[in-house]
Amino acid sequence: MSSRIQPTAQVDETAVIGDGTTVWDLAQIREDARLGSGCVVGRGAYVGPGVRIGNNVKLQNYALVYEPAVLGDGVFVGPAAVFTNDYFPRSVDPEGRLKRGGDWEAVAVVVDEGASVGARSVCVAPVRIGRWALVAAGAVVTRDVPDFALVAGVPARRIGWVGRAGVRLTAREGELGVWECPGTGAVYEEKDGQLVERA
Repeated sequence: MSSRIQPTAQVDETAVIGDGTTVWDLAQIREDARLGSGCVVGRGAYVGPGVRIGNNVKLQNYALVYEPAVLGDGVFVGPAAVFTNDYFPRSVDPEGRLKRGGDWEAVAVVVDEGASVGARSVCVAPVRIGRWALVAAGAVVTRDVPDFALVAGVPARRIGWVGRAGVRLTAREGELGVWECPGTGAVYEEKDGQLVERA
């Protein structure tokens, strides 16, 4: 199975595109970016130089993923979401000279396996989004998000937990710190502010 790249997309010749990956109209994938298999890159999405993207990742329309971001397998990035890469952004240095690539140190947004980042949300690097976490639409993420956390707001704060299905978990009656997925029945345990799957 080969990749599918629309004629209006711009994919640098040094980028690596995995089997079965689709790159839609007006998307831009820069030099040395690596996308795994089965990915979907929506219309107008941007993938910066050297960005690493796993398998079965969806970048919706106009998502902006700046280097050196790393996205794990199964990550979802909603429409017009932005991953920044400069903690102290300035166009010029203190003397007023235009800054160039070597004048600042890029920092990464890292999104772990299965996590979802909602439409028009902003992830301010450096930050890590944990496994299977869910960032609500319009949120501004300024600190790390734990595995399975549901975060929302500006700045984003944890407002609940979600399971692998993305459904908000409910507290299990009679069991303190135990959560259940209404969709799948999977059970999770909360320990020291972290959520783990019950074996």
